[in-house]
Amino acid sequence: MIINHKYKFIFIKTQKTASTSMEIALSRLCGMQDIVTPISKNDEELRKQLGFQTPINYNIPLSKYTKKDVLEYLLIRSKKSFYNHISCFEIKQYIGEKVYNDYYKFCFERNPYDKAISLFYHQGGFNKWDSIAHFIEEGGLKIIKGFDQYTINTMVAVDDIFKFEMMDEALEKISDKLNLNKVLELPKVKAKSNFRNDKRHYSDVLTGNEKQLIDVIWARERELMGYHF
Repeated sequence: MIINHKYKFIFIKTQKTASTSMEIALSRLCGMQDIVTPISKNDEELRKQLGFQTPINYNIPLSKYTKKDVLEYLLIRSKKSFYNHISCFEIKQYIGEKVYNDYYKFCFERNPYDKAISLFYHQGGFNKWDSIAHFIEEGGLKIIKGFDQYTINTMVAVDDIFKFEMMDEALEKISDKLNLNKVLELPKVKAKSNFRNDKRHYSDVLTGNEKQLIDVIWARERELMGYHF
């Protein structure tokens, strides 16, 4: 997750949407005054090698704590931080309504069928599960926040939700919104891209039962973004 004060944008980092690559690219625009959350060790090394801004200012000041946060801090010394896949609700709660409303907020969504397969392989694939259906039935898709991450009280709380499948168009629009002098580029080395070996189209991978399971679990995302099998 990134909150950039110079360019006045908030990047909400969704899951399995090339969000780490996007976050690294956006880090180039960040400086000491911004909020940048940590990523994995290998991806952090890539960001450092590129000379981009590394994690900074992600610990939430005590002055921003809610009553519940203060109580937890007093009882168990639990400190609050901005984190990788934080929701819009939490971001707004800690940075305030004015900044949240004034800044350009965006995130990415992905075809749910392709996203399910990507997540399946990220979580062990056939080395751990005997089928994608088994993975889903055991609650494998529940780690994805999706709709609940970029909405507040079921209402979309960002300015743009870009499709993963239309990355080039998204990069152009984001660059235009931020008044950059050239279009953003994702790192040449893709972050976290070595989990999935089966690159077949999802329609050649999923069974009818698996499709139906995904349809039910990610119905809101499908309807909002207009995804079809």
